[in-house]
Amino acid sequence: MRKTLLLAVPPALYTLGIPKAFAAYSPPRRYRGTTVRNARNYGALGNGANDDTTAIQAAINSLPSSGGTVVLTAGKYVIDPVRNLRLRSNMCLELRSGEVLLAKRNNQERAYVLMVYKVKNVEIKGGQIIGDRDNHIGSKGEWGHGIMIRGSSNVTVRDIHISKCFGDGISIGGAMVTGKPTISCDDIVIDNVVCTGNRRQGMTIGCATNVKVYDSEFSASKGIAPECGIDIEPDAHDGRTTSTVHIENCLIRKNAGNGVLVYKRVTGVTITKCTIEYNGGNGILTIGADTGYIAQNTIRHNYLLGTNFGSTSKNYQFSGNVSRNNNTRLHGVKTAASPLVSMTGLVGGNKGNGAHVAKVSTATGIKVTTNSYAK
Repeated sequence: MRKTLLLAVPPALYTLGIPKAFAAYSPPRRYRGTTVRNARNYGALGNGANDDTTAIQAAINSLPSSGGTVVLTAGKYVIDPVRNLRLRSNMCLELRSGEVLLAKRNNQERAYVLMVYKVKNVEIKGGQIIGDRDNHIGSKGEWGHGIMIRGSSNVTVRDIHISKCFGDGISIGGAMVTGKPTISCDDIVIDNVVCTGNRRQGMTIGCATNVKVYDSEFSASKGIAPECGIDIEPDAHDGRTTSTVHIENCLIRKNAGNGVLVYKRVTGVTITKCTIEYNGGNGILTIGADTGYIAQNTIRHNYLLGTNFGSTSKNYQFSGNVSRNNNTRLHGVKTAASPLVSMTGLVGGNKGNGAHVAKVSTATGIKVTTNSYAK
């Protein structure tokens, strides 16, 4: 969905998906063999009541070493996130026509509907994942994710709607190996995905390199901190970094926390052509992040600042953005389109662009070129 279309679509329609006719990007098709398995031939019922985890896993396991595609045809498939579906290398999981993966109610702190763990050449496409946040047993934990990607490479997630997870819609990060360095993710593509109404955040990007996020929506995260649309943050116990993340043409809105958080040991983040609005924190917040480019975004109606370069952030450029009516905590929400003012550099206070872009004293190398602002 191009930015001009995003501005034209009424809020009630945002979570229906991203029309591919307006997409900015065509995701890569990952290598896989030619074998095709239909999960129904392995006992999956898709009736919304039967636990289909074992049957679908059997279809996955039946693929030859060259891999292939496992197809789910129309239905609602109950998946036990405690066991989860474990995808293999060189495979595609294809939900063809409105299929839904329903997370089975559980009481675990960590449970994932789909697990992509230390594999390569994987594609997940189509359908929906609905988590168990509305009927989860207990309140402990924050790691009930829709899709968990750990220590994997060459992975594409596309054309899928993920909602109501007890943790994140999607979580990307490293795989811990005892006595050895953490295995980071590499070459991860997220395209035409909607992550909405999840408890912790729409998506977390942890220990990884070369992550691309296009044409997607991350919205309405609420329930347990950080409650961001996208949180780019390596795990605290992992000394490795996150590098080279590109986010383009996305809608990031109505999250209880920040729209996008870039937090420590993260380098090389680009955010461009996105609409970031109505978030309960800052539109974009960086803390301890190194080297990034924020350009051509629409950033508006966020409760705190539009963009805030926080403690020890460095080497960021902020250019060509349009910011309106940020810091609504002080100014209230004003949907009337006031005239835009072009401004170069950081000009603090209500007479300048202080509500829209600011930096703390320990943020260095922050370059703010010409942007447009309105109250």
